[in-house]
Amino acid sequence: MKKADHNPAMRDGVTLGPAIALLELCSVARGMEVASGILWEADIELLFATAVQPGKYVMLFTGSVEDLRSALGRGGQEAAGDLVDQLLIPQVHPQVETALRRSNGSIQGTIDALGVMETSTVASAILAADAALKQSNVDLLELRIANGLGGKSYVSLTGEVSDVRSSIAAGCAEAERAGQLLRQVIIPRPHPELVPFL
Repeated sequence: MKKADHNPAMRDGVTLGPAIALLELCSVARGMEVASGILWEADIELLFATAVQPGKYVMLFTGSVEDLRSALGRGGQEAAGDLVDQLLIPQVHPQVETALRRSNGSIQGTIDALGVMETSTVASAILAADAALKQSNVDLLELRIANGLGGKSYVSLTGEVSDVRSSIAAGCAEAERAGQLLRQVIIPRPHPELVPFL
């Protein structure tokens, strides 16, 4: 996997949340302009602001809910027709940050069930992951956004089959609301030879 195929590097020394917001634009140039504008607008901290594949620009930021709403308002206005998607999560699940910061690793052993949701935008994948984690007792395996995926994103999680089904349903409902769900699968007892590659 090439460096460009990993999630954007999150800023060291700044933690996610509890409230986060994200703007996703189809223009890199406009994205940089919007990032500057939202920083002037509100007391927020950027976790990352970067170009992602295929030529989109994504900025993830944290702060108070009020400041995030203000920044999103200005960002959406400045982005205009270049806005692809956005999110605001007032109480983001802690596993979301862990997954966004993870760069590699593998699972040893077996897992009971695997659930995967694939979305067309970064924002919808993060929203789906957060909703899934809040629904049932599951563990987030991966939250991959944009790079190396042609701009798509996906979430994979594990747990007991019933918990995975419930979580995937909640996450998919969130992504479908925005019209961004591409595919979802639930695999009870995935083959042990597949597990180290998850």
